[in-house]
Parts: sequence; structure tokens; C-alpha cells
Amino acid sequence: MRTIGLLGGMSWESSAHYYRLINEGVRARRGGTHSAPLVMVSVDFAEIAALQHAGDWAALGERMAAAARTLSDAGAEAIVLCTNTMHKLAAKIERAQPRPLLHIADAAGTALVAAGHRRVGLLGTAFTMEQPFYRERLAERYGLEVIVPGPPDRAEVHRIIYDELVRGVVHEESRARYRAVITALIAEGAEAIVLGCTEIMLLVDAGDSAVPLFDTTALHAAAAVAFAVSG
Repeated sequence: MRTIGLLGGMSWESSAHYYRLINEGVRARRGGTHSAPLVMVSVDFAEIAALQHAGDWAALGERMAAAARTLSDAGAEAIVLCTNTMHKLAAKIERAQPRPLLHIADAAGTALVAAGHRRVGLLGTAFTMEQPFYRERLAERYGLEVIVPGPPDRAEVHRIIYDELVRGVVHEESRARYRAVITALIAEGAEAIVLGCTEIMLLVDAGDSAVPLFDTTALHAAAAVAFAVSG
């Protein structure tokens, strides 16, 4: 098998799920006591979040590039960045070292197209919902029309991620709020909802939506499994 490099800690709550899902996927594919060959760099998310909200993407790019180089030097044959938002810096990571980056939006886009969806709702951090890096990749590479919640809903979705989910906190009132946002996106024509933050799967599942939910954590982990076992 080929070795996967996990760039995690953003937050560790979801990175732990990556570790479990990838190992479960390899065992399902290979059987017996097989598990995934992995190396990991886990960053301090408090520092990352502070730089995100300060808009210092140059500093964040240097940190992600350095972490990716560490993974490559440790024997990783592909990089899995265990967060949606930091894929804003995907090109920086790719230039910094020789290994392929398994892009999380590609995992989502491939699954959405395979399921026959064309107009999808996107939930995530404000950075992911409002900046073009994620929506444009889905549109340009997969022909998807991506809609996002209105400004008040975007703010609340973002707040719940940073104030609650990255800390491992799950409130029923926040689940209800997300359900309402999902319902509004469906009313605007969303045929499916992309959970475009790796923590959202901690809060909602298929029972919270009248249309399919596409969990980017699970889809990204599955892409990592496919890469690992293909070797």
C-alpha cells in the first residue's frame, strides 16, 4: 500500500475521524488486520484560527507548505489536508513539495456528479462559503451550480463551527438552526447539500435533510483509501 500524509489538527475533532475512517476503509478493502500506512502532522488550531480571522493567508500558506514538506520528507506519497477551508492554499501546498494533494472538493465534486446532482447547497465556514476557491472548483471542474445561505445564516453557520463544533460541543439548538438553513437552501432549489466543513458531520446527518447530504470528511477519507490501496 501507499503511505498517506495527513495534515490535520484543524480541528483535531475531525482529524480523529479521518484516522478512523481511513483505517476502517483499508480494512474493508484488504480484510483481516490490515490498516492504513499513515504519517501525520497536527497543528495548533488556535494559532491557525487566529490567522484565518486576521486574514493573514500568507502566513498560513507558509505554515501549510512547511507541514506538507514534513509529511513528504517522512515518506508520504500523497497529502490529505484534513480541512475544507485551508484548501484555499492548495496551490501553495502543491508547489511546496513533490507529492500530489488529494483535493477535498474533487472528492465532493466526483460524488455529486456521479449521483446526478447539478444544483447544490454549500455549508462551511464563512471563508469557504464566501470566497471563490471552493465554489469555483466545483463549478469549473464539475459543472455544478453552488448556492450558499444568506448573510445572517452564513454568520450563524460559521459561529457554530468555531464556537462549538471545533471544541467538540454539540447543541440541539444548533442542530435545529442547521436544519433550518438546509431547508432554506432546498427551497432555493438545492438538490443536495455539501457539508463543506469537516466538523459539520458531528452535528447533522441524513435525518436532518430532505435531500442527500454529502459529507466531505467521509468522501475525502474514501479518496485517501482508494489512493492507498491502489499501490
